[in-house]
Amino acid sequence: MSWLEALILGIIQGISEFLPISSSAHLILAEHLLGISFGGNPLAFEVFLHLASLLAVLFYFRKDLLALVTDFFTYSRTKSPAAKANYRFVWLLGLATVVTMISGKAVESYIGESILNPATIGVALIVTGLFLVLIEHGVKLGHRTEKEMSWKDGVIIGLGQALAVIPGISRAGSTLITALWCGLSKETAVRYSFLLSIPVISGITIIKLPDILNLHFSTMAFELSIAFLASFVFALVGIKWLIQMVNKAKLSYFAIYCIGLGLFTWMFV
Repeated sequence: MSWLEALILGIIQGISEFLPISSSAHLILAEHLLGISFGGNPLAFEVFLHLASLLAVLFYFRKDLLALVTDFFTYSRTKSPAAKANYRFVWLLGLATVVTMISGKAVESYIGESILNPATIGVALIVTGLFLVLIEHGVKLGHRTEKEMSWKDGVIIGLGQALAVIPGISRAGSTLITALWCGLSKETAVRYSFLLSIPVISGITIIKLPDILNLHFSTMAFELSIAFLASFVFALVGIKWLIQMVNKAKLSYFAIYCIGLGLFTWMFV
């Protein structure tokens, strides 16, 4: 892998991580088209770049995270009514994460090795595009905030997020569609989707840490550093872009893109 290829992969991962277009699918297709292989650990590089995206979302939502952590421990000690909403929100994030981990593993085991097949990715991208159409044209927007969320919301959104183990199914798209389907407001759905990425990406990174450490840092330190930095910077761009696009109801553009790319991948890759 050259430094230019590393830069390209970092940009692709970063910009697509928090946009509803599936970063996994884009990274796998880019590696396929560039002829890049990571031997027996094909997902190690992807998870390594996910770590950069994790740092980006931690940085962007640092104030929200500080408030959540502070209120969680405040309510645990004092039962302060003012801290109750964030206390419950943290537990709902945890519940959705557990549901995602369990059901995601089941989906991964059921599909098996074909999960990385270009045909599977193509179909999944088309499904993501249809999800996005539903967000703007098929789902009646709700007005519920985090104060009105229940454990059922955490379970349903967790199940939706679990589908994102299939490259081509967007994590952002699947969590948004299920959150809006549950009747959450746009603002709450977007915030919950982004914050839910933190424990999920953290868990995957910890599980794949031994594989990440085998990424030949001694021989590819420069290339890996470029990819990591590019992923971090463009993940920040992706976060701001998605928030603006959701608020302006412009997700149909992403839907057309995903369906087009899915058809291309399914027929030609």
